[in-house]
Amino acid sequence: MAYGRDMIYSAAEEKNGCSDPDSQGLEAQQLAQGSTHLHRRLKRGWIWKQLFVPEEDPTPRVIGQLKSDYDRGEFSIKYILSGEGAGDVFEIDEYSGEIRTLQKLDREEKAFYVLQAQAINRRSNEPVEPQSEFIIKVQDINDNVPQFENEPYVSSISEMCPIGTTVAQVTATDADDPLFGNNAKLIYSILQGEPYFSVEPKTGIIVTSWPNMDREAREQYQVVVQVKDMLGLSGGYSSSTTVTVSLTDVNDNGPTFQHHLYTFAVPENAPVGITVGRIMADDGDVGVNARMNYSLEDLEESTTFRIQTDPVTQEGVVLLAKPLDYETKRRFVMAAEAVNDHMDTHFLSYDEFKDRTTLKIIVEDVDEPPVFLAPVYEWKVPENAMMGTVVGTVSARDIDTVNNPIRYSIDKGSDLRKAFRIDPNNGTITVAKPLDRETLSWHNVTVAAEETKQNHLSATVAVFIKVLDINDNVPRLARDYQPYICEGTQAGELVQLLSAVDPDEPVEGHHFYFSMVSEKHINPNFTIRDNQDNTAGIVARRSTFTRKDRIHFLLPVVVTDSGSPALSSTSTLTISVCSCQPTGHCPTGGVQALALSMGVSIQTLLGLLLCLVVFAVLSILMLVVRRHRRKQQEGLEAEKKELQLPGKVSQKVLRYGEPGCRGADLGVSQPVPLRPHPRRKERRLRREDVAASIRMSLRQSHLIGPEDEVFRQFIMDRLTEADQDPYVPPFDCLRTYAYEGTGSAAGSLSSLESCTFEPGDEQPASRPRPSLVQLTPWQGTGEEETTF
Repeated sequence: MAYGRDMIYSAAEEKNGCSDPDSQGLEAQQLAQGSTHLHRRLKRGWIWKQLFVPEEDPTPRVIGQLKSDYDRGEFSIKYILSGEGAGDVFEIDEYSGEIRTLQKLDREEKAFYVLQAQAINRRSNEPVEPQSEFIIKVQDINDNVPQFENEPYVSSISEMCPIGTTVAQVTATDADDPLFGNNAKLIYSILQGEPYFSVEPKTGIIVTSWPNMDREAREQYQVVVQVKDMLGLSGGYSSSTTVTVSLTDVNDNGPTFQHHLYTFAVPENAPVGITVGRIMADDGDVGVNARMNYSLEDLEESTTFRIQTDPVTQEGVVLLAKPLDYETKRRFVMAAEAVNDHMDTHFLSYDEFKDRTTLKIIVEDVDEPPVFLAPVYEWKVPENAMMGTVVGTVSARDIDTVNNPIRYSIDKGSDLRKAFRIDPNNGTITVAKPLDRETLSWHNVTVAAEETKQNHLSATVAVFIKVLDINDNVPRLARDYQPYICEGTQAGELVQLLSAVDPDEPVEGHHFYFSMVSEKHINPNFTIRDNQDNTAGIVARRSTFTRKDRIHFLLPVVVTDSGSPALSSTSTLTISVCSCQPTGHCPTGGVQALALSMGVSIQTLLGLLLCLVVFAVLSILMLVVRRHRRKQQEGLEAEKKELQLPGKVSQKVLRYGEPGCRGADLGVSQPVPLRPHPRRKERRLRREDVAASIRMSLRQSHLIGPEDEVFRQFIMDRLTEADQDPYVPPFDCLRTYAYEGTGSAAGSLSSLESCTFEPGDEQPASRPRPSLVQLTPWQGTGEEETTF
């Protein structure tokens, strides 16, 4: 690459066309001395043209040279290079100013380098030239393969589209310099996909090149596009990509039935809404273009069946719309039509979007239950109807050709009171028990009709019987009134408002009449005023009511209804005289209200209450004393039992021998446990067990004899049980005696502790007390004499 250095001057000097070497030397001298004047513009001593270096060149080479006007070849000037890549990528000869590359460069990584050059006087180390900036540009070579962007490519077009329809556009890039040669100039071509598709060489736009492509024949295409740099010339680089092209569906196919006749069978007892069968019209399209509607075209039979489209399978579902009857009609023939929802006349005519077929439906005979002539029966009967009164008649028949006889019955669960009876042969329902509307105004009876032959099929029907009201209940007061009159009530004031109720329900509604019991004399205290609105008021006749004179008044009230015949009832009200509060209310709580309700004075009531309290306190005290005495008695009995029970004192009998007596040398023998007396209950149980065993043995005694082994074993078992039974006498008991003291010269007189010496026996060597003479022989024989 060429380089050069041109001397330039300032703009004013260049305009005047003068060039003075002395002035240039003076300027250099001033720069060397370091004296600069801001008010004076200095001339530039150098400027460098742009330098170029080829990329990917591994050989170091000289790409240019810097040289100052003051360089006389004496090597007095030092050249310095700084900036991008200085020292790493580029270096400069500080004596000659030659610039060399140190490594190979890649334009795609960095396209140019900006560097600064400076010339310095070696002796004074002062710049002889101002710092100058220059650019080293990396020159491109074709070393990059073009690459496709935005992969993968997927596109779709409508089937039957015209030639030239744009499918997609592919785009490739080349990292080489597009401004240098043909390194980055690309050309597109089709490697796979012809003759259906083609591509624009420069733009990469893919278009269709085949007419009427049918999705039903082929739905997807793989188009391979190649791109090459260097305008497709040899020596360039290339790459390829695949474009997936799918054909979208258009409605270019109509529905078509595969069969001209579809036959189905359905039993006559099939419920309404059941699926009779399914038909299917094929459509080569998909999605909305394959949607279709089915219809039945037969004016006579279209009401018995209907058809609807399954949204998932696009099948025509034939449904039963009305009940069938084999005896009435046994076969149905109708036409079914399938029509596309969306029609596009660009591809087919209107008639090509529909198809027809024939449906034949056969009804199968089924043994059906009886059918009532009415779906429900509703009758009325007065509540005073006599037993045997006919309420109504139900009727059913066997609709089959056999026409079996029918038998009627009432479901027991629907007539728990058994108020009605039905004739099993003709279905006539009559009254079986007295009716009461006030107890039950409606009877819901279920009647069953059953065939008497074959499968005994049955059917039921609901019968509603309304019980009509008659005037058979007397009217009564609405509630239990407790009227009162204040002591200061004036004559003519309202004491109590009365109303009445009646369980009956007359058609024209209730109308009650209130009155007093007819007497010879007029009641001087109260009267009843009928308000003619089913209410009446008790009104005071006088104004002199006081509790001192009288506490209660009895007033009979007669209530009469408007029925035919009219019924009435008499209720006697107790009117209390009350010392009302200032607000006019009679006390409803406390002692005063209690006294008023009992009809006594407050003083009397308080006296009664005081007596009750005293009686309750005395009863409690007596109960406490009785409990205390009972506890003391129980404690004494417990102590007594502890003293008497051997188990509490000692359960052992100790036997000992005296010195000098026989057996005295044996010492103290082993303790023997006492046998306490068993409880009566336990003895009773034991006796019952033994008695039961004896009774069982006696039952078998006629089979065995005394010499029999079984009999012997029985006797031995009973003997063993008697020996080991602790609940039979004799029983041990313990007697407690007081301590007698010591020092008795006579010793013990007990025959149990006395010793009998035979002649010849030796007396003991020493005896603390005198010898005793036996008073009574041990055997108790002979006369009872005492010798001292």
